[in-house]
Amino acid sequence: MKLTQLRPILWTENLEETLRFYTEILEFTLGEKNLEWQWASLFKDDVHLMLATPNSHTPFEKSVFTGSFYFNTDDVEVLWKKLKDKTKICYPIEVFEWEMKEFAIYDNNGYILQFGQPTTFNK
Repeated sequence: MKLTQLRPILWTENLEETLRFYTEILEFTLGEKNLEWQWASLFKDDVHLMLATPNSHTPFEKSVFTGSFYFNTDDVEVLWKKLKDKTKICYPIEVFEWEMKEFAIYDNNGYILQFGQPTTFNK
């Protein structure tokens, strides 16, 4: 038995606004959308995620996630230049001692999205 993918579901109070953020700012592609379920799937390259308005049985006051979503990229500099003036910055691009060049932004719900690229090749 092996795990083959992780596809997070991000909860949002405003599905349309979140779809716009991910498709217009981050350039994800809408895969499927079901307004009756208040659900959508998105993808960009090898990354897949889902968006949903929480069900009535799920306690939900605000988007809360006690972590961040980390995206590996092959050109963090280009991505930084595309996003830095369009989003709320969590921290600007920098090289860290663990040999990653990365930055982080907030999505429209307040989720932290980190983007990073190794500065050296791991052996």
